[in-house]
Amino acid sequence: MITGVVITLNESKNIRECIESLQQVCSEIIIVDSESADNTVQLAQDLGAKVIQQPYLGDGIQKNVGLDYASNDWILSLDADERLTPEAVDTIQSLNLENTEHDAFALRRRNYIGNRWIKQCGWYPDFCIRLYNKNKTRFAAVKQHAAVKANNPERLDADIIHYSFEDLGQLFAKPGRNFSSRAAKIMYQKGKRANAWSPFTHGLNAFVRKYFFQKGFLGGVDGMTVALSSAINSYLKYAKLLELQRDPTVLEKTDFNKIW
Repeated sequence: MITGVVITLNESKNIRECIESLQQVCSEIIIVDSESADNTVQLAQDLGAKVIQQPYLGDGIQKNVGLDYASNDWILSLDADERLTPEAVDTIQSLNLENTEHDAFALRRRNYIGNRWIKQCGWYPDFCIRLYNKNKTRFAAVKQHAAVKANNPERLDADIIHYSFEDLGQLFAKPGRNFSSRAAKIMYQKGKRANAWSPFTHGLNAFVRKYFFQKGFLGGVDGMTVALSSAINSYLKYAKLLELQRDPTVLEKTDFNKIW
């Protein structure tokens, strides 16, 4: 028996398909909602999911909240914009979770922009541990880029689908609006500091890594766009960190208790 756990914030566009995807392999679904202003909660409850309200604590910490409410030992964690492929459903259903030696299982993740599957820039195969035994492991309690740290995981020959961005506009908008600001605040709290060259050097490094070393050049326009987006996100992250260091008015207005 498996419990599906999803964290949400204003995911009315995604939550129905996500829950219906999980219900193919899960006996219960738990939604940990960060006080959504839309009808995410109602949609989830209508589909039989149990909803837990929890102000956002950060990526890994938030994903672990649902474990205390799960009646099963095995947890399948998806984001609201992720879906199981038919192959993933069949593979998970074939697992003998009662007798396995593994504490977790990883699936490949297909990341999409619109309906375009991005296979370069490190976006595929992008193995992620999503099925795990809560008594043996869980997500690292960090505020960003959290992953399950398992001792004996196994990689499954199956994919999940991640509708990362609706279009290129969203790809560029999210780094400025969310990711870079969150990362800058977290770095500042950890005592990390930037210098005047940091935004440029980190931005350039991100582009070179994505476009050349992770073969973004093979992806045509989309590969170039992803590499540029990564560079801009990295540039903004360190530029905002530098701003926190040297502008007292910005620092004073920054709410470090609010992750987003």
